[in-house]
Amino acid sequence: MIETLIVPGLNGSPTGHWQHHWASKDPAAELVEQEHWSDPRLSDWLHALEAKIAGSAPGVILVAHSLGCALVAALARRPAASHVGGALLVAPADLEPLSQTHPAVSQFAAASKGTLPFASILVASRNDPYMSFERAERQAAEWGSALYDAGEVGHVNIASGFGPWPDAETLADGLRGRPVLGRGSSPRLASPWTARGWTERRHDVGLGIG
Repeated sequence: MIETLIVPGLNGSPTGHWQHHWASKDPAAELVEQEHWSDPRLSDWLHALEAKIAGSAPGVILVAHSLGCALVAALARRPAASHVGGALLVAPADLEPLSQTHPAVSQFAAASKGTLPFASILVASRNDPYMSFERAERQAAEWGSALYDAGEVGHVNIASGFGPWPDAETLADGLRGRPVLGRGSSPRLASPWTARGWTERRHDVGLGIG
């Protein structure tokens, strides 16, 4: 049974990307494929994600990167969100400038606002070309996510030197085994958790990280 869904962003996650490595080696993980990676249409991308959630284990963990983070956030007020156990949101993109070159992204921006109904961790880089660290701090606060400072690691992709990335699995494991929340439930869950090699920042959504 699928326990982890890997959610890429714009243009997908090619061979060599840490998401691709994870999906390839872990039989309980599956990458959510989109028909048009370079032409993101919110309704199509949501339907693909929801179909994968429906066929996964209850409490599935979503592991998103870049625009995939906004896709996960757009899921928040849809019925499928009640089957999600948590989300690891890595290097989300700032959608306002991105929509200048990809107008369809504006649909994601409008739909991805507000607190997430499941526990989440936002991993932010201090030199990400697609979102400043200060903007990432505000985004974590808006989503109600625990914020992790990854240091200066670019966009956490192949271009910034990321192939296999075991820290992502460590972070995601901290979200597992939590009760699946019904719609309208609070994301603040009380269970202690720590992640090796990471410096926690501010937003505690019940992960026990202060």
